[in-house]
Amino acid sequence: MSAKAAASTPSRKVALVTGAARGIGLAVARRFLREGWRVGLLDIDGPELAKALAAIGEPDRTLALECDVAIGAQVDAAVTELAARFGRIDALVNNAGVAVFKPMLEHTAAEWERVIAVNLTGPFLCTQACAPVMLRHGGGSVVNIASISGLRASMLRVAYGTSKAGVIHLTRQQAAELGNLGIRVNAIAPGPVDTAMAKKVHTPDIRADYHDAIPLNRYGSEDEIANGVWFLCSDEASYVNGQTLAVDGGFDAVGIGLPSLRGARAR
Repeated sequence: MSAKAAASTPSRKVALVTGAARGIGLAVARRFLREGWRVGLLDIDGPELAKALAAIGEPDRTLALECDVAIGAQVDAAVTELAARFGRIDALVNNAGVAVFKPMLEHTAAEWERVIAVNLTGPFLCTQACAPVMLRHGGGSVVNIASISGLRASMLRVAYGTSKAGVIHLTRQQAAELGNLGIRVNAIAPGPVDTAMAKKVHTPDIRADYHDAIPLNRYGSEDEIANGVWFLCSDEASYVNGQTLAVDGGFDAVGIGLPSLRGARAR
């Protein structure tokens, strides 16, 4: 199907997923494609984004958008390009994010500013740009990817955790205002997920500690996060607005794990 033909079929819904070159973002994009949607995959890493689209192999239903979500002019240009290609936007998934894990007193101002710019300002800018396009066809859905680190404090996450807590409140603010116009806004707070990055940096002892602290006794998968995102964007969640869904295996529900008690119960 040509770009002109695709744009002429407005009934086929369109999602924009940021941070879509890998990990959770790519899993989300694939989930929307399985549901028959067209998808704009946005990422700051152009070469990795090109690899992702080549692997997907759906050129008529996908569009690569190289963009830094912290720069408003780039966001506006990307959204304009997506709307021109597919004619509409029905869902926005604000997944792009960065993290710096180090002690608070070692954080630099530049690191703080970049984490806040990408993780918090990015969802603000992307939603501002997409909402008018959504409203041309009656509304839509926004899902912001927060984190368990935005619900509970932990070591080495002063900028990251603060940015994700901000995302959770931004979600409520957006839901309060945009809900009146027909755009639902919710958030997903992933717990420990078995991403490529986690596999590289989580040592065996860290993995064991997480298993002990999570009632389901395992990491989540990227596809499980994508399932939560899809639910919130689907008609099945038509009365869900302003909520944060923790997809975390019960990690936030139980607080600090007690491995010795769990071991005793198992015996």
